[in-house]
Amino acid sequence: MLLQISHPSKNCKGSLNITGSKSETNRLLLLKALFKALEIDNVSNSDDSVAMTNALSTDSNYIDIRHAGTAMRFLTAFFSTQEGREVVLTGSSRMQERPIGVLVDALRVIGAEITYEKTEGFPPLRIKGKVLKGGHVSLPANISSQYISALLLIAPKLEEGLNLLLEDKITSLPYLKMTLSLLNRIGVHSHFENKNIKIKNQKQVVNQVQIVESDWSSASYHFSCVALSDEAKITLKSYREDSLQGDSVLIDIYKKLGVSTRFDSDQMVLEKIKNFQLPNSIELDLVEAPDIAQTIVVSCFGLGIGCDLLGLHTLKIKETDRLVALEQELTKLGAQIRITNNSLHLTASKGFKPNQTVATYSDHRMAMAFAPLALKISLKIAESNVVTKSYPSFWSDMQSLGFEIIKK
Repeated sequence: MLLQISHPSKNCKGSLNITGSKSETNRLLLLKALFKALEIDNVSNSDDSVAMTNALSTDSNYIDIRHAGTAMRFLTAFFSTQEGREVVLTGSSRMQERPIGVLVDALRVIGAEITYEKTEGFPPLRIKGKVLKGGHVSLPANISSQYISALLLIAPKLEEGLNLLLEDKITSLPYLKMTLSLLNRIGVHSHFENKNIKIKNQKQVVNQVQIVESDWSSASYHFSCVALSDEAKITLKSYREDSLQGDSVLIDIYKKLGVSTRFDSDQMVLEKIKNFQLPNSIELDLVEAPDIAQTIVVSCFGLGIGCDLLGLHTLKIKETDRLVALEQELTKLGAQIRITNNSLHLTASKGFKPNQTVATYSDHRMAMAFAPLALKISLKIAESNVVTKSYPSFWSDMQSLGFEIIKK
């Protein structure tokens, strides 16, 4: 569905209740499947979490998780532990191009029985569940933290627990810390020192309810709205100042772009700083929060400032090659941009080409990252329904902030 988006007043004011964190939800859903005493509140209503829920509750031996990358990694590990169960785990055509060999190799080391149905190193996978011994395993840590988290989440159910050695620089460390924090929160203890993580076997946890914090990645688009507005005050509910989510670095990043953040109980209030002097350019290493790169570069483009974003190597294996997608769509809008395999460089400029159609490449973050730019110029978003992957109420929330959205 093609949407025409504009914002007549250029002022954003409102209060929103964003769905629970997809990252926290999917980790807790897997833990709930392993430990029946666990209950979850404020579960994400994203497509990814729905796919995860359906996969964990079905008796089918053929499971299609479509575009849900986190679900693919986590479920590969989970079904490896399900004794007597054999499944084929598959996904969309793009998912079948996303590598999973590193995780499969690590699971095989601890006893998993997994084979490739088509191409070596890629889904679909045939997984024969069994009791896994566990023990020592090494894993490259510079590809995707989801491989590490998948192993850590099943570690308490391994007969000998898990002793995981991480090689090379750790990518997206906050997501790894989130996994360990959630394990600790439900009563599973870990030891993390010098790139070595140890988790002992644990048969059960006490009865409990875990409340999922609202999603910071989804909040990023509203930070962008405030930055690009003439005036703005947006209140977001169910956020914590001591968040487990790595994307909470948005507070410090967007302070450089004229957005103030304060907390009032469990609410986060974003406001435009009056008479703020923008820098000519900003430089950020986003190796620990790559999912907010698209939002940030679009914000900088809309504000007419440059940016140098580093640590983006994982963006090439997401729903699309996000670096190439950003280069193509921002160039279409008038930007001067250069990319490498792990970085993006935007030159400060004031020129916009209005009424362009932004292609989204089946990537939810492309649609949502570009939408706030309608505060500066009218634009169209193709495949707009792709936002349901992580933020189903995104377009209605944008309308509540004064955006005019017309179906074309």
